[in-house]
Amino acid sequence: MNPLRSTILAASRSRHVRHGVESFGTTRRVVDRFVAGEGTDDALECVHRLTSEGLLVTVDHLGEEVTDAAGADATVEAYTSLLSALHEKDLGRGADVSVKLSALGLEADPCGARERAGRILTAARAVDATMTIDMEHSARTSTTLEVVRSLRDDDPSVAAVIQAMLRRTEDDARQLASEGARVRLCKGAYAEAADVAYQRRGDVDESYRRCLKILMHGSGTPLVASHDPAMLTAALELAAAEGRGPDSYELQLLLGVRPDEQRRLHSLGLAVRVYVPFGTEWWGYLMRRLAERPQNLAFFARALASRR
Repeated sequence: MNPLRSTILAASRSRHVRHGVESFGTTRRVVDRFVAGEGTDDALECVHRLTSEGLLVTVDHLGEEVTDAAGADATVEAYTSLLSALHEKDLGRGADVSVKLSALGLEADPCGARERAGRILTAARAVDATMTIDMEHSARTSTTLEVVRSLRDDDPSVAAVIQAMLRRTEDDARQLASEGARVRLCKGAYAEAADVAYQRRGDVDESYRRCLKILMHGSGTPLVASHDPAMLTAALELAAAEGRGPDSYELQLLLGVRPDEQRRLHSLGLAVRVYVPFGTEWWGYLMRRLAERPQNLAFFARALASRR
């Protein structure tokens, strides 16, 4: 793995580094580019702005590694409150929520995490929204996919996430595609060992293309999560080759990353969904975004350098 990327990912787990960065007055400027805000009202404002431009959204209440029942239940409450607020603002239909199982207490209580995910799914279905179960590090891949399949028994629209950097992902893509699942394909943003994950960028890109071909050929709905122009071009070419219409797959991009490209793709009649994170636990998310793209790190450095 690239040494700089390893360093950034290590920083994502450091409260000391977070507190130091927060002391800079311009940190908020950086965070605001990639995170909608800390509260539900901030998320609603961002969702309203994006949907008014014709973009779709998936909203993520930031937080992970919750180990107590009270914290996990608080995550459920955050999502159910968000979904209720979206409904009140007439923003629920067509929206999606992205949920990490570790924020629902997966490590301490796998059965409890599944039950809590079910409660969020019930709230989403009530307002005509959908749910995606986010993927985390590789040790949780099998358990996460088991929960996704269990939830899909209740609602087949529940989406899985798979990471092209993992060596197992082609097999996962093939199985999910045969099940007709909605599948978000991303490159992956976690530090992983060489025996479970590709380490070279070129190898990850080739894996992404192979997995994308499998998903486009399958009976499910590919959710193409990438800002890489080469991957987006490959997605459009594969969709055309498979005779897929624009309503049979999505392009998914992150809030604050290539917003002009998001609007351009939408103007072509494509379904474009923006990943909208919000909440107080933004540090780990922000660091992973910086690790993914050198352009993001340069933006961060310039902002810190310009502090007053």
